[in-house]
Amino acid sequence: MAQQSLKVLALFVCISWCAFAEAGDVEMDGAAGATFSVGTYGARADGKTDDSNAFMKTWQAACASSGKVKIQIPGGKYLLGPLTFSGPCPKVTMLTIVHKGTLLASTNLGKFKSDVWLEFYGVKGLRISGGGTVDGQGAAAWDKNSCHKMKNCQALPVSVKFIGMNDTIVRGLTSVNPKFFHMAVIDCQRFTATDLTLTAPEDSPNTDGCHIEGSTGVEISRAKIGTGDDCISIGHGNTDVLISSVECGPGHGLSIGSLGKYKYEKDVKGLIIRDSKITSTQNGVRIKTWENSPVSTIATNITFENIIMSNVSNPIIIDQTYCPFKNCGSKDPSKVKLSNIHFTNIRGTSATPVAVTLECSKGYPCQNVNLKDIQLKYINGSDATLACANVSPQFSGTVNPKKCTAPIAAA
Repeated sequence: MAQQSLKVLALFVCISWCAFAEAGDVEMDGAAGATFSVGTYGARADGKTDDSNAFMKTWQAACASSGKVKIQIPGGKYLLGPLTFSGPCPKVTMLTIVHKGTLLASTNLGKFKSDVWLEFYGVKGLRISGGGTVDGQGAAAWDKNSCHKMKNCQALPVSVKFIGMNDTIVRGLTSVNPKFFHMAVIDCQRFTATDLTLTAPEDSPNTDGCHIEGSTGVEISRAKIGTGDDCISIGHGNTDVLISSVECGPGHGLSIGSLGKYKYEKDVKGLIIRDSKITSTQNGVRIKTWENSPVSTIATNITFENIIMSNVSNPIIIDQTYCPFKNCGSKDPSKVKLSNIHFTNIRGTSATPVAVTLECSKGYPCQNVNLKDIQLKYINGSDATLACANVSPQFSGTVNPKKCTAPIAAA
């Protein structure tokens, strides 16, 4: 009987140990399903010591492992310089970063040789969770930023950039005070981010919440974004992007663009922004393209639906003469061709008398622009107006404002 009891006890211990290890709470050096903690590789987590080397050693060990691998970032403050976490990780099927601490960007701009602080490059199957924070400590650098004043400038570092990734899920990440953008998703496939909190002061320059470019199959949902530029900006070369359940404000709104700035740009197709709320922003839902585009591109099949506006300037805007500077040179029309644009069930209050502006390119007028069930009132209670140029919008359902009662005068 005693021998049988020992066997049962041994089996119980084995099962418990395996379950514990699978949960990622036990380090298994180099084995399949291994967990790697930044503390094991020397991270001090005191907010003063540079922990960059410890983070890089942890990444290298995890990437060289196999199977489903986990990196643990426990609670604490970690001071980090610029880091690139590169793939591929050929034997790793999934790499999960459980981030529970606060990452602090170095305030020494001399350490940054490129426009990124934390970069993930060429990794398949990355997962980031844990509810941790990245703090760009941007306040010390914002006065060095000239990109909101001139077209040709040196961009400051983006806090977190994903480049050439495949099958990525980011959940519960908080970003505060980036030097430039909070996040950027570049040339990625199947990228999902949920439960994001991205914050910076309203006057912080170029602090876009999430910028997306050259990517396919991107989904951003359940995000709270209050920042100094676009809450979301969807640039060129994107296909099949879904933005939903975003609370935006303060900031510059939810934007497609800017498009048409560079000669290497590609088409944009299949974008949906829906089920969101925008409050006290400079713009609501916007498409912006530069005048005098160097090449002709297409932006088509774009839908904005189920959006609530509260005290928003320019709630609905197409701006194909975009120029954020005093002088952008030539006034030649934008060569970005817009078509199949749908604004549906957008309601609330406008902080400006003109609630809807559809200013399309005089060289390539917009095609098939639809407004359905639009209810926007000027904040003082009076009727708002709609201004348009180089477009014949189609209306359906109940639309207010309706008709182009305030045509845009030629510049």
